[in-house]
Amino acid sequence: MSTAEEKIAELLDEIIQDSTLFLIDLYIRPTANIKIFLDGDDGINVETISKIHRALYKKIEESELYEDGTYSLEVSSAGIGQPLKLFRQYKNNVGRQVEVTLNDEHTSKEAGLLKEVFEDHIVITYEKGKRKKDRVLITKEIPFENIKETIVQTVF
Repeated sequence: MSTAEEKIAELLDEIIQDSTLFLIDLYIRPTANIKIFLDGDDGINVETISKIHRALYKKIEESELYEDGTYSLEVSSAGIGQPLKLFRQYKNNVGRQVEVTLNDEHTSKEAGLLKEVFEDHIVITYEKGKRKKDRVLITKEIPFENIKETIVQTVF
């Protein structure tokens, strides 16, 4: 992280430190466009994002980090289709369908129900077999070191 990113992360931490919210990603584009992605153990709503945006904007102004005032601030949730980045996100998504892209030479994918999350691996389950009577429940452990990305699947 750059010095500006570190300072903004500190300011954000002051705002969310006593909540179930957590920072997923923060980056600053060369045009001083600050982008922050948050999540929460119980999810996050637009009203909360708006409050955090206003509070953080005020703290950035007070810190005089951008003395000329030429910056923009975007605060949002990680959103549907974004890869899981933190262990905490994996824990929050147990019981949901996921697609895991592996770090193998073929970047193969495994899809299934995120059953369990451990410090060093996840467990997914899925059914295999075309006919109902031939279906077998498969349980697969995938070490975090073998995961390129994991995306929660939206099921309608």
